[in-house]
Amino acid sequence: MGYATKALVLSSLLSLVIGFQPSGTITSQLRSARNEKCLPGISNSDGINCWRSRRPSSLHAQKEPSSPKKNLMPNETESKQSLADIAPIVLPLLLVYISNQWSRSSLYYLVDFSNSDASTAFTAMNLDIGFSEAQYGALASVAFTALFAVASLFAGGLADRNDRKLLTIGSIVAWSAATFATATSGDYNHVLIARIFMGLACAFSTPSAYTLIRDLVSKERAALANSLYGSGVYLGGGLSSLSILLDGRIGWRNTLEVIAGFGLVAAVTAATFLPSDPKLGAADVLEDNAQKNDATVIASETSIEDKPSPFTDVSQILSIPRVQWLFAGSFLRFCSGLCIGVWAAPYYKLAFPDDATSYAVINALIVGLCGVTSGVIGGIVADKTATWAAASGKDANAGRLVVPIIGSLLAVPAWYLTSHASTFDTAMAWLAIEYLVAECWFGPTVAVLQSEVGKSQGGTAQGLFTLTGAIGNFAPSLLGILYGQQASVAGAMNNSAILSTLLANGVCAGYLLSAACFAVSATKDSGEKKVQL
Repeated sequence: MGYATKALVLSSLLSLVIGFQPSGTITSQLRSARNEKCLPGISNSDGINCWRSRRPSSLHAQKEPSSPKKNLMPNETESKQSLADIAPIVLPLLLVYISNQWSRSSLYYLVDFSNSDASTAFTAMNLDIGFSEAQYGALASVAFTALFAVASLFAGGLADRNDRKLLTIGSIVAWSAATFATATSGDYNHVLIARIFMGLACAFSTPSAYTLIRDLVSKERAALANSLYGSGVYLGGGLSSLSILLDGRIGWRNTLEVIAGFGLVAAVTAATFLPSDPKLGAADVLEDNAQKNDATVIASETSIEDKPSPFTDVSQILSIPRVQWLFAGSFLRFCSGLCIGVWAAPYYKLAFPDDATSYAVINALIVGLCGVTSGVIGGIVADKTATWAAASGKDANAGRLVVPIIGSLLAVPAWYLTSHASTFDTAMAWLAIEYLVAECWFGPTVAVLQSEVGKSQGGTAQGLFTLTGAIGNFAPSLLGILYGQQASVAGAMNNSAILSTLLANGVCAGYLLSAACFAVSATKDSGEKKVQL
C-alpha cells in the first residue's frame, strides 16, 4: 500500500468521524513527484528538490536548473496542511504512544497493599508473586527509569541516523513482549527483568516520533501535531487508571495480556500506515547519484561522511541559550507533573476514603478528556501565536512559548485549590480545571525545541528532553521522604494535611519557576541561525 493510498484511507476515516475533508496536499505532491520521476522532499545545497532520472550530458554531474516554482519539503508546504493531511502521520504514532504509556503505567493499578479481605492473588500482582512495598517502589521507579534515562540519549542519536519507522515498530514490539513477559512471570526477579527491558524499549519511541513529525508536518501545524501526539500521555494514563476495572473482571495477568495485545495492534497499524522515513529516500537518491556523478560533486552535495558524534551534538544543543532555559523549564514542569502522578491518588484516598472507587473512574476521565483537550488547544493556540509573532516581525518561537508560560501560571491557583478542597466533588472540579490549563505546554515546547536545533540533531535533542523527565522522577521520591519524616514527627503516618501541604507547595513552586524559565527562554537568541547539520 503506497503512501498516497494510506493517506486517503486514514483521511477518509477521519472525515467520517469529525467532518474534516482531505485537502489532497500530500497525495497531489506524491503524484506530481511520481510523474516527474523524482523523490519529494529531497533537496540539495542549492535548494533543488528533485533529482531527475536522466543522465547529465557532460562527463561531470550537472545540476538541473531549478524551476520557477520549486517543490517543497513536506514540512514546508506552500499551503497550510489540514488535520486530514497530518492524520496519516500523527494517528499511527499516537496509537504507539498510547501503548507506551498504558504498558509502563499499568503496574501502578495492578497492586494492592491494603490488606483488606477483598484483595486476592487474582487481582493483585504483589499478592500473587509476593513482593513488598519497597520492592514495588523499585519496580515503579528505579527499575524502569534507570535504563530508560540512559537509553533516551542514545535513542535520540540513533533516530537521527537510522530508519525511524523501523525504530518505532521495533520498540513497540519490544515493550509489548516485556508486558507479556510480566503477565507470565512467576517471581519478583522475572518481573524486575521485564520492567528493566521495558524501560529500555520505551526510550526509543518518542525521539523517532517527534523528529518524524518535524520532517513531515508543516511548521504552521508543528505545535498542533506535537500536541496531538503528546495526548497519548493522557489517553494512555486514562486507560491505565481504567485497568482497575479490567483487573476486577479478568485478573491482573489477563489484563497485562490485553495491554500487550493492544501494543501489537498498534505496531501493525504503524507498519501499515506510517509513512516511510524521509531519510531513506534521501539515501537512495544519493547512492544513485554517487554512481553517476563525480566524487567532488558528491562531496559538495552531502556531508554524510563527516557527521559529528552524538557527544558533539549534545554539546552543540546545550550551547543554545534558548534551549538551556527550555530544558530548565521542562524539568520543573516534569517534576510538578510527576509529583501529581505519583502522590495524587494516595492523597485523595487519605482525604476522601469513601470515594476511592469513584476517584479511579473520575480521574481517568479527567486525565483523558481534560488532558487531551488542553494539549490540542495549546497546540492550536501556539501555532496562531507563532504566526502572529512572525507577522509582527518578532520571533515565532517566542510567540509559541507564550502558551506554556500562561498555562504554568494558571496552574498554580488551580492545583492549590484542588489540594485544599474540603469536599471530594470540589477537589475533582478543580483537578479538571488544573488539567485544562496546565497540560497545554507540551506540544508548543517540543515544537520550539525541534525548530531550534539542527536537522540532524532532532533525535538527540528529543532524547535530552526525555532525559530531563527521567531525572524529574527524583521529585516524587524527595516528596515521599519529606512526607515520611514530617508524618513520623507528627505521629500520624496517614495525615492528609501534611501530604496536602507538601503537594501544594512543591507542585505550585515547580509551576511558578517553570513559567519564569520559559519566559527567559523566550527572550534568548534563537538557535535557528546556527549551521544546520
